[in-house]
Amino acid sequence: MPQQLHSSQVTAHDPFAPFEDQLGLRFDEPHATRRIWPVRELVAQVRERVEQEYGDIWVEGEISNFRPAPSGHVYFTLKDADAQLPIVLFRRQAMLLRFRPEDGLHVLVRGRVSVYEQRGQLQLVAETMEPMGAGSLQLAFEQLKQRLKAEGLFDAECKKPLPLFPHTVGIVTSPTGAVIRDFLNIVGRRHSGLNILVCPVSVQGDSAPAEIEAALAELNAGGLVDLIVLARGGGSLEDLAAFNSERVARAIASSSLPVVSAVGHETDFTIADFVADLRAPTPSAAAELITEAQHKIAEHLATQSHRLERAARFQLLQARQRLTRLPISRAESRVTTLLHRLGQRLDDATQRLDTALTAQLRLRQNRIAELAAAVLRHDPRQNLAHAREHLADMRARLDRCLERLMQSSAASWNALDARLHSLSPLAVLDRGYALVLSAEGALVRSTAQIAAGDLVTTRLADGSFLSRVESTVAAAPRTAPNSANPAPTSSKRGRKSTS
Repeated sequence: MPQQLHSSQVTAHDPFAPFEDQLGLRFDEPHATRRIWPVRELVAQVRERVEQEYGDIWVEGEISNFRPAPSGHVYFTLKDADAQLPIVLFRRQAMLLRFRPEDGLHVLVRGRVSVYEQRGQLQLVAETMEPMGAGSLQLAFEQLKQRLKAEGLFDAECKKPLPLFPHTVGIVTSPTGAVIRDFLNIVGRRHSGLNILVCPVSVQGDSAPAEIEAALAELNAGGLVDLIVLARGGGSLEDLAAFNSERVARAIASSSLPVVSAVGHETDFTIADFVADLRAPTPSAAAELITEAQHKIAEHLATQSHRLERAARFQLLQARQRLTRLPISRAESRVTTLLHRLGQRLDDATQRLDTALTAQLRLRQNRIAELAAAVLRHDPRQNLAHAREHLADMRARLDRCLERLMQSSAASWNALDARLHSLSPLAVLDRGYALVLSAEGALVRSTAQIAAGDLVTTRLADGSFLSRVESTVAAAPRTAPNSANPAPTSSKRGRKSTS
């Protein structure tokens, strides 16, 4: 029987290769051949040798990127400070575990090293797994969680209610990821009138916490949004480290606007989820939550519109069926009767409308007349005319009062003048009396004040004259105390001269 040769053992320049199948002969190579490996065979042989060499080993490391599959298999990465190794734990072995693996957990894994041929990836097929204590990231997460919980940042009393119908929503996320595209698609489908303000930040890395904190402060200070959504896709505990930082947690707690945390997948929990006013399992779920009220109203309106449309169609169908069952003549008669009835109702309605319009017009006219009268009553020209009449009347009254007052004052003045004149010494002179003044100008009341030879001045009603006293004669003593007073001066003899 001829011997078959594998194609990998034939060189590309073998001149005897076409005759081997025909003659059944084998031709040895004069020189050494090079081996050409198909990828599948090379990977398979590497897998066999690796499995033989590392068939049962123990590996220690920290779990990261833990992903349970719907089939029950568990996939995660085991890593330390310098390297990482993919791990697969099949369903049967996963069901035998006494604890629930999670990211950041330090574990000891027993299994065999293999190669996943479809990817050419080295992996460890785990048989069993034992916890070694929490990893550094997970331990930091738990410590921060307990500290913030003790401060009351997770309390329900601190949670702010979300507005039912927000006008503008600010979203803090990466502007290039799939998160923002999914979020905008869902919002546009459920509530196209909602405004979205994107605040771009880094969602992982050392600078991410500071950028997220600054974005939250900017949205609170701007006053342009009604609530804030903090969004990011899923990832390992290292990828979500920014949302487990204390800076981001305290920025969310100090926000005056409601904050919705939509970080990772449904199984991912971060510190931001506990501090936020509402946690959404995914960014897509956050978009649905903030548009829930509007979407429900839209759905209710659509349902009622559909029901109204169906009812109208049903009523129309019934009317058509009733019309088809009637004879043509009877239908024509009923239509004519209906038209007459509708015409009569139209005439009645027209008459009532005319009556109502006439009444309304009359009321409007009366109201306009009342308003015109009120305007005329408050017309400034009429008020000015009334004021002028009042002023003229008051001026006339004032003139009359002044005239009476002047007359009364004049009468009083005349009486006082007459009284004063009657009491004036000059009035006595008009009755024939005279005043005698000494040379010094003193009034002479007694003969004892003058002597013979003194010059005296005598004042009469129409003038005065100067005279010299030649002699003085004393008057007789008074007999009655109540008798009239004698003249203020006695008669004098002597020469006189007028002045």
